[in-house]
This record gives sequence, structure tokens and C-alpha cells, in this order.
Amino acid sequence: MADDPFEQVLDLEEQFYQDGYKQGVADGDKAGRIEGRGLGLEKGYQKFMESGRLHGKSIVWANRLPGLQARPQPEGHPGLDGRGPEKTQQQSLPPLPNNPRLEKNVTTLFALTEPDSLSTDNTDEAVNDFDDRLKRAEGKAKVIEKTVGEDHKKDDVQKPASPGGAKSAGLEV
Repeated sequence: MADDPFEQVLDLEEQFYQDGYKQGVADGDKAGRIEGRGLGLEKGYQKFMESGRLHGKSIVWANRLPGLQARPQPEGHPGLDGRGPEKTQQQSLPPLPNNPRLEKNVTTLFALTEPDSLSTDNTDEAVNDFDDRLKRAEGKAKVIEKTVGEDHKKDDVQKPASPGGAKSAGLEV
């Protein structure tokens, strides 16, 4: 009974099932890749933003170290516009205590978060290296914050502006 005329009709459901399954797998694979790339970009951006925030803090702390304090300009030295002494009042942060361990921690934090030395390759090794450096930098930042007496609150970081601007944020304009 190899030439049964109803064989094709009886196997029609199985054929549709197999076709639908193959198409579903292909569509799911494509959608998964798109979603994975989007999620990867989002997480990568967040990590680089945190690294940049820590790098900025390391620069501020490095400039507050006693050995690296900016020297004041002499009285007769021209200002920024070249016409004469600047008449603006400068405000500065207080210097940090003279502590070799603090200086070493600030230097290490700066080196861990230096943008030129961070890899942007999308390989497992590069991602793991970046994650390791970011975790170590976060730890160094916490140690420095405790040493200088600053509070570490990630919630205090300013949120990016909302797409709707001030009105969608509930602010009066």
C-alpha cells in the first residue's frame, strides 16, 4: 500500500506542523539576535557610563591630593582672555589628607578606569577583563570614599533626562 492516494492528505497536518516549526525557529533565532544585541548595547553603555563616572571621581580626588594641588597664578599673570588678572572668585574643594595609601588607591582607581586602556572588543576575554576592572574600580572607590569621609550612594547619580523633557517629569515650566 505504498501508493495510497490518501497518504498525502493524512500527512498534511504533519507537513504544516513541520513547516511552521521551521519558520518559528528561524523567526525566533532572528528576534533573539536582535534582542540580544539591543540588551548587550544597553548593558555595555551602562558599564562604560559607570566607568566614566568613577574615572571622573578619580581625577577630582587626584587633583585634591596635597602633592598635586594646582599652584595659584601670580598676581600680574594674565587671565584667560589675556587682558589682565581674572576678577572671578574661584571655589575649590578642600585638599585630601596627606596619606600614601590614599594616594596609591586614587592612582590605582585612575589606572583601572582610564578610557584609553579599556578594550571595546566584543570577545569573552575583553568583556571579562572589563567587568573585572570595573568591579575592582568600584571597590577602590568605596575605600577612597570611606577614607575621605564621603558617602557612596549610587542612587544620588543623576538620571538621564526623560524623552518628554520637563513636562513629562512633572515640572512646571
